[in-house]
Amino acid sequence: MIKTEIIQPINQLLLSQSKNLKNKIAFSDYKTEITYSELDIKTTHFAKNIIESGIKKGESIALILPNSVDWIIACFAVLRAGCCIVPISFESTQDEIGYKLFDSDAKLVITTSSNEKNINEINQLFNIENKKCFLNKDLNSIEFCFKEFCIKSSNSITIIDDNIDAASYIVYTSGTTGKPKGVVLTSRSMLWVVASCGIPIIGMNENDNILSPLPLFHSYALNVCVLGVLATGCSEFIIEKFSPQNTLDLIAQKDFTLIPGVPTMFHYLLETAKKNKISNLRTILRCASAGAIMPATLNNQFEKYFKIQLLDGYGITETSTFVTMNWPGKNRKMGSCGIPIPGMTVRIINPNNYIDVNPDEEGELICHGPNLMLGYHNKLDETNKVIKNKWYHTGDIGKRDKNGFITITGRLKEIIIRGGQNISPAEIEEVILQDNQVLDCAVLGISHETLGEVPLAFLVLRDKNIFNQKQLIDFCTVSLSTYKIPEKFQIVDNIPRTGSGKIMRYKLKKIPC
Repeated sequence: MIKTEIIQPINQLLLSQSKNLKNKIAFSDYKTEITYSELDIKTTHFAKNIIESGIKKGESIALILPNSVDWIIACFAVLRAGCCIVPISFESTQDEIGYKLFDSDAKLVITTSSNEKNINEINQLFNIENKKCFLNKDLNSIEFCFKEFCIKSSNSITIIDDNIDAASYIVYTSGTTGKPKGVVLTSRSMLWVVASCGIPIIGMNENDNILSPLPLFHSYALNVCVLGVLATGCSEFIIEKFSPQNTLDLIAQKDFTLIPGVPTMFHYLLETAKKNKISNLRTILRCASAGAIMPATLNNQFEKYFKIQLLDGYGITETSTFVTMNWPGKNRKMGSCGIPIPGMTVRIINPNNYIDVNPDEEGELICHGPNLMLGYHNKLDETNKVIKNKWYHTGDIGKRDKNGFITITGRLKEIIIRGGQNISPAEIEEVILQDNQVLDCAVLGISHETLGEVPLAFLVLRDKNIFNQKQLIDFCTVSLSTYKIPEKFQIVDNIPRTGSGKIMRYKLKKIPC
């Protein structure tokens, strides 16, 4: 069941796939494509140039590029050089980039030429020094040139297998509550998820042609859309930035088999398809979702409309992405995130006494397995707060039914306590999203003089000029107890979300109500 044979050094995977698959397209985007043979050659040159530049094994290298084939080349080159990759969103602000470069102590920054001034300013602001490699830099420049790194290197340098148990990835958490933490992961932990979930559950295989709209700097994409593609020998088209219309256009033009995404992507994909009267996704065989809670309503509607399975899972950066996953077939439970992936042990406990709760009772989800992080970079105290006796305490609230299916109902810190009654924002959001006036929503707690907290709902409307509040309240009353009905509804243009689709509630709290 667990395909442990793919858990090996990245160097070996590249050599093996180059030998076996040669001229098969590995990755492509709107501008270019690369075969497995070319990927091996270019990443070998690049890795040798990283070593020759003076970067030592184990040191960190930041990758700040848009989704692209170049991103893939840089990623594998860093790993082959025995270094630790620090993926950073290309759309990050100076403060966000500076914090991560400083925290990770990145010795080299790989980015676009257009980002040169920005990186120089960041280095000055944060008083940091690093080497830089730009995509299209003049070959005579003192900085490194990405293209040159790919085409030639010293014969005196030999690439040896990377240590799959060494710190190889510092992936910063989504930051839904403020400053992100650097999650330190290994290639073993990442590839374990491919071996125990990507291949046996999602069904990734050599015949797949994946359409990936996910941001590659996120652990979900890094696992499934980067390492998963290499390990299985399939092909993938990388979308620079998700657009439901562009995604549907690509599906109409090319024969794809799998789409990995987050719930919001599938929501907008469904809405756009309905609007354009597109009733099928042609050659797509299945879709996989993670990163945020998948409402049962959306899951049902998507599968009913497109007549393909949308497999939902639960994952976090600290576990190299997946903890649980719904297996394909008729025995899934809509609204749940499935059962623990092979090799992963999951408990639902009372957070006050650490005792396992009964079936269908809510508690904190804790887990343990070979995909667990090494810890938070330079934050031992923070690590010790969440990893206790080898168990990772997720802070997520969930419940397990008698058949073992797990449902995530909220987060400990997000729970709204109204007059002593616990309210899950996710429960309210799922109901509100079923009202035909609402395109997107987010719920959080606001202070109340007598009740402590009450729910506030932020809404994105389908028609900005039409909103019947009474209709929405009446609709909510059918499914929610009175104390769960939001006290106030606020119309906004969009819901701020992380790259993985999680709601950034701390940003919503800054909006005047």
